[in-house]
Amino acid sequence: MAEAMKIRATLQGDVADVRVLISHPMETGLRKNERSELIPLHFITHVSATHNGKTVLNAQWSQGVSRNPPLGFRVRGAKAGDKIIVSWVDNKGETSSIETVVAGK
Repeated sequence: MAEAMKIRATLQGDVADVRVLISHPMETGLRKNERSELIPLHFITHVSATHNGKTVLNAQWSQGVSRNPPLGFRVRGAKAGDKIIVSWVDNKGETSSIETVVAGK
């Protein structure tokens, strides 16, 4: 799976505003395909983010989250050049991660 994600982190004072677009089908197990067969569950179960190696976000998700979900959060005490990494794991054991550097204004 591990399709592309997009990430952006901009600095506002000492707070990094992080925006991520996660590419994932997020199937609920309730939709049917063109042959009227149920599409199996396939969703992100865990999302985490680190700021310079320190965990700043740790979330559990379920199949109720939309396809290609956007994620936004803020990190206090950030500086231009700091590293942000966002990772996820889904119910099939597939993973993906992306990193960026906080951009100053």
